[in-house]
Amino acid sequence: MRRWLAAGPVLVAALCLFAPALLANEAPRQRYVGSDNCTECHGRIAGLWADSDHALAWTRPTEASVLGDFDDASFEHGGISARFFRKDDGFAIETEDAEGATRVFPVVGVAGIRPLQQYLLEAGPGRTQAFDIAWDVEQGRWYPLYPDQQLQPGDGMHWTGPYKSWEARCAECHATGFKRHYDPATRRYSPEEAEIGVGCEACHGPASAHLDWAKDPAAYDPAEWPGLTPQGFTVDLAASAETQIEQCGGCHSRREPFFDGNPVPGTPYHDAYTLSLLREGLYHADGSIEDEVYVLGSFLQSRMFARGVRCSDCHDPHSTGLKAEGNAVCTQCHSPAANPRFPTLRRADYDTPEHHFHQPGSAGAQCRNCHMIERTYMGVDDRRDHSFRIPRPDLAAETGAPDACTDCHSERDATWAAAEIAARFPESTRRGPHFSTVFAAARWSPEAQRDELLALAQDAEAAGIVRATAIEMLSLGADADIARDGAALLGDPDPLVRAAATALQRGAEPQDRMARLLPVLRDPLRSVRVAAAKVTIDAAEPADAADGAALRRARAEWRAALASRRDFPETHLQIGGAALTLRDWNAAVAAFGEAVSLDPQLVDGWSMIVRILAATGREAEARNALAAALAANPGNPALLSLR
Repeated sequence: MRRWLAAGPVLVAALCLFAPALLANEAPRQRYVGSDNCTECHGRIAGLWADSDHALAWTRPTEASVLGDFDDASFEHGGISARFFRKDDGFAIETEDAEGATRVFPVVGVAGIRPLQQYLLEAGPGRTQAFDIAWDVEQGRWYPLYPDQQLQPGDGMHWTGPYKSWEARCAECHATGFKRHYDPATRRYSPEEAEIGVGCEACHGPASAHLDWAKDPAAYDPAEWPGLTPQGFTVDLAASAETQIEQCGGCHSRREPFFDGNPVPGTPYHDAYTLSLLREGLYHADGSIEDEVYVLGSFLQSRMFARGVRCSDCHDPHSTGLKAEGNAVCTQCHSPAANPRFPTLRRADYDTPEHHFHQPGSAGAQCRNCHMIERTYMGVDDRRDHSFRIPRPDLAAETGAPDACTDCHSERDATWAAAEIAARFPESTRRGPHFSTVFAAARWSPEAQRDELLALAQDAEAAGIVRATAIEMLSLGADADIARDGAALLGDPDPLVRAAATALQRGAEPQDRMARLLPVLRDPLRSVRVAAAKVTIDAAEPADAADGAALRRARAEWRAALASRRDFPETHLQIGGAALTLRDWNAAVAAFGEAVSLDPQLVDGWSMIVRILAATGREAEARNALAAALAANPGNPALLSLR
């Protein structure tokens, strides 16, 4: 395959996409000191943390940390076999490598503690992979994380492939102060971390200044540590609900990062990541969870978020457990006494059969089972939707979205559930229009829902992530009218809306597009500036020096973000798309080539390579590329159509 693909450095030179990062996300002079330095003063909290999912998110393999059966246990699934045994006072797994040969891999790390454990193997120098036959802690068994897939060596999703890379896909949320340090020439990592596991400084920030303060608060000089809290931290997690939610959301969200590894705690979320919106395949049309999207995207849809509820209102941030048992978590606020922090709360008794219509203590009487649907990921990991939605089975037929009622009453259908709710809550005000009907229809035909999507995008009362998703759908058919009608959204208070609205300007005339986006290139948040840079990639530099500097800065931030993700196959698809916009065919072929070299199953990348080569008169290369594509993806209809 490499004989007709340009090498990675050719792409770098062609697009100049890998300039040094601007505004590197570092805390000046701050040093990580390790959680052990926190325990002397914070013993009680350290005790809560020590057995938490955070503390045990990543551990070294020891007799205490490894829970799986390594007493010469064997497991087979889908033609793949593995043997788990002890070797040289450690643990090892014998299984097939990237070429299909059987090898012995020492276990070099342990991911997680409950309800499953994954084991980390060194697949080669500078490459650690998460093995996808995992240990079910509760059932005491080995099991495949992806039982419906038969993944062969060479597949991007095989345990040796790029999507199972510990350094690329996992470590930054299982470690403190982590950097990947990927070398695209060798495709190896030189990772570093301040501490394995999610330690104190993963949330509070590097603590060297705080130690100075703790030793002698009277002698502590804040002027020596500019930009920090009075106690020497990079973030005050009690400052606001937004501050705390964004800090937790950095790991508890489906997102695309701008930096290599962990941003310094206190970095605004939208300066560090682009959040995934309510896209098909990730979320159902009503915004409820479908794929593994974690928590933030759900919570942003909730009325609780809109009213200022924060993570620590329900969760203990140090033990990571709930702050109360069962319905008591909810009745902290949802009760006749309510909660004075939230004056709009209706005072009522919800933990009663008059509200939930189930036997007290039963599964149906639990708040979470009606208002937080549960889905299982990684085979055994049950997770709750955090949008805290009121069940709407009346929408099921129109949207295809699931509902909490038939999750439990599986022998019934949504029509029955809708009738039951209507009978029990005849005067409810919560059965009006819902964005899900617009989204469900727009997923089939966004053009047919153009007016409805625009109205939703402009609805200031709707959640920002919902409005941004409507804008993203609108942008698929953006024209001059939509660009004009959506221009005001570029100044919206919500950064998700502002960032999404930049794509609407693709439909504008070039001079109008640039005029509208110049202020956005100076937005205070990186995610918005980068979004504007993407839309202006082919624009001429403005005559005004300050405007030109703003454009160059935003483009450089985009380049730096792409540079930080060179180990992601999907990054090279983005680079290839940018090259196509610039009509740089060689750079586009190189970018798509790197994408399919990392993941041979990226059919879209192969298709673009073949089409570009054929369109530019390189017929022999196009035929070779198509042959390589079909060898990696035998019988693929999209590729066969290129013959």
